[in-house]
Amino acid sequence: MSKSQSQTKKKESLPRLSKNSPQIQLAKISDFFADILFPVKCISCGKEGVFICKKCLETIPKNSFQICPVCEKTIMPNGDICRLCKENSDSPLNRLFVVSDYQNKLLARAIHSFKYNFVSELSEPLGELMVRTMSHLSSFPIPEIIIPIPLHRRRLRWRGFNQSELLSNVIAKNLLPGMEIEVLTDAIERKRFTKSQMKVKDHEARQRNMEDCFVANTDFYKKIKTKRILLVDDVCTTGSTIGECAKELRKLHPKSISAVVLARQS
Repeated sequence: MSKSQSQTKKKESLPRLSKNSPQIQLAKISDFFADILFPVKCISCGKEGVFICKKCLETIPKNSFQICPVCEKTIMPNGDICRLCKENSDSPLNRLFVVSDYQNKLLARAIHSFKYNFVSELSEPLGELMVRTMSHLSSFPIPEIIIPIPLHRRRLRWRGFNQSELLSNVIAKNLLPGMEIEVLTDAIERKRFTKSQMKVKDHEARQRNMEDCFVANTDFYKKIKTKRILLVDDVCTTGSTIGECAKELRKLHPKSISAVVLARQS
C-alpha cells in the first residue's frame, strides 16, 4: 500500500463529528462565553457584531495618488518605479501600491489590533480595503500568483497566524469576481529571526536588519517563471522587507513583481 493510500484510509477511518456531538456542543458553549466576556464590537463606533463596521471602514481614506517606491518623490500611476530610478537603481520591485495613510487613527488602531492583539478577524475588513482600492485602478496588472511576506517560525508561533497570509487570502478570493487567485505561502522562507522593523528607528539599520533574511524556494521555479506576482504585507517602512523578498523572487524569473500594503510608515 502506498503512503498516499495509507493516509487516505486513515482519514476515512476518522470518526465524523455530528452537530450534536459533545465536542461540537462544547465548542459552541466556549464561543458563547467568549462572546459574553469579550464581545465583538467595532473598534471605532462600538457597533456590536463586527470589529470594523462598514460605515467606519468607509471613513478610512484611500490614497488619491501613488509615488515611486524608490525615491518616494515622483508621482507614478499605481506606484510604478519612475524612469530615473529605473536607470539609477537596481530595485527588484516593479511597483508598490500603498492603500492608505498610517496617520489615520482608525487604520493604525486596526493594524495594531490585528498584529499585536491577535484579532485575526480584522483580516476581512482590511483585506476588503485592499481589494476595493486595487479594483478601482485602471492599469494595475492583475496578479497571477499572490505571495504573502513570510514570518519567521518563532514569530508565527507567538502570533498564531501570519497577518500577510490572511490578507492575501482575502485578496485572492475577492479581487477577481468568480475566480480565486493562487496563494503561495512557501515560495519564500524567512530564514533569520529579526527585530520588528517598526522598532528599528535608523534607516540604514532597518536595511541591515533585513539583509539575507529571506530565501526563495527553487521548487516553485516552474510555477513562478514568467508570472505576474503580487507580494502582500500590512505595513511598509523603508521597503527593505519587500525589497529583500522581491530580490529573492527574481531568482525564479517572474514576469513582474508588484507589492501592496495597507500603509507606509516612516
